[in-house]
Amino acid sequence: MQSACRPICSVHSVHRALIVCTLLAAAAFQPAAGQSFVIRNLGTLPGNASQAGGINERGQAVGFSNIVSGDQHATLFEDGKVIDLGTLPGDNNAAASGINDRGQVVGWSTANGNNERAFLFENGVMTDLGTLPGGNASIATAINNRGQVVGWSLDALTDAKAVRFEKGVVTELGSLGGYFCWAFGINDRGQVVGGSTTATDGNDHAFLYDNGVMTDLGMLPGGNSADAFAINNRGEVVGQAATPGGYEHAFLYEKGVMTDLGTLPGGNISAASGINDRGQVVGSSTDASGNFHAFLYEHGVMTDLGTLPGGNGGSASAINSRGQVAGTSSTRYTPWNAVIWTPKR
Repeated sequence: MQSACRPICSVHSVHRALIVCTLLAAAAFQPAAGQSFVIRNLGTLPGNASQAGGINERGQAVGFSNIVSGDQHATLFEDGKVIDLGTLPGDNNAAASGINDRGQVVGWSTANGNNERAFLFENGVMTDLGTLPGGNASIATAINNRGQVVGWSLDALTDAKAVRFEKGVVTELGSLGGYFCWAFGINDRGQVVGGSTTATDGNDHAFLYDNGVMTDLGMLPGGNSADAFAINNRGEVVGQAATPGGYEHAFLYEKGVMTDLGTLPGGNISAASGINDRGQVVGSSTDASGNFHAFLYEHGVMTDLGTLPGGNGGSASAINSRGQVAGTSSTRYTPWNAVIWTPKR
């Protein structure tokens, strides 16, 4: 399933409050300028900003929204509604990073940014998924349709370790030899992708974890680091990797080859954060002005998905098999709003 991207697509109770933001009444469908997509503002809770980091096949999107106090709550965007999923008890900030087709939501919750805890939200209840033994923080980044959750947890030495949360057990997935490892995506086959430091250079290397074995996916030619953010059910992997020039670019890894997807015209930085089973890739790239814009990459072409009216930036986090893209756009009057781009039919 899809997940939020770490570098440029930022992403982060028991009582489930339903709040329909008044912004939705005015949030008409707007065409992404010059593209074959329509962009829809998903609105916010009673605050001034929201972001969407995941989407399922039913078109349900998740992320977070500011509330009046300025805190952030995990949020579900569904059928024109903005639903407050709250936080874990005692916390004041939370973000949702992934949702599967059963409507199970994962993410993390924190009190003032300290000691984040991974959560699973289902049937109106937010549950703490725990940590590795001795650890005091964890984050959940993605969930598949089998209910397997991945992310990372601090261990007793406060090192970040890639983990799988399943049936009440937190399992460390190992590393590529370094001290730090993060899991960002998982598909329905249970294959996990992420980034790990190594014993040799200390830089992040993209990895694929499959059947108990973690494999280094390598680098772009001349580059020295890479992180993998999502994997589809065909085993195709996307992420971000360093180039010889020092900039980071979106990549697609398939059939043993890592391919640089480039940037939007005039840009120099990009990252791919989602891929569906049709091989369509989404992410973010700088343009000639230096602003980040959401993109769709397919058939060898990277397309700017556009922004909400008056906006000058955006990011795409995830895409489902219907081609619906969840992400974020600035507007003329607000800093960031969760959006969905839908293909024109």
